[in-house]
Parts: sequence; C-alpha cells; structure tokens
Amino acid sequence: MDKTQPTTTPNIEDPKFGFSKYAERLNGRAAMIGFVLTVAIEYFTGQGLLSWLGLQ
Repeated sequence: MDKTQPTTTPNIEDPKFGFSKYAERLNGRAAMIGFVLTVAIEYFTGQGLLSWLGLQ
C-alpha cells in the first residue's frame, strides 16, 4: 500500500443548507431575535405571549 499524502487540498465550498456553520449561526441569530421580541411583547403589553396570542 502506498501511504503518500496528496500535495494539494481540494477547494470545497461550504453547503448553504443542512447542518453547516452558516445554518447554525443563522438559526442562533433568529432565536435570539425571537427571544428579545417575546420579552419586549410581555413587557409592553403586561401579558404573557400565550395571552397576547389569545391561546390562554
């Protein structure tokens, strides 16, 4: 068996869908924005989110 290593590294683009660093970063940012908006809604309306949506 030949155990030589390749001399160049292939240039592979990161995927734009599925489990990738880009998708996880975007998901984290969306979660932070949603959490801040939920807290703001509860603060300004004086109700919880479920009450504000009419589910409680």
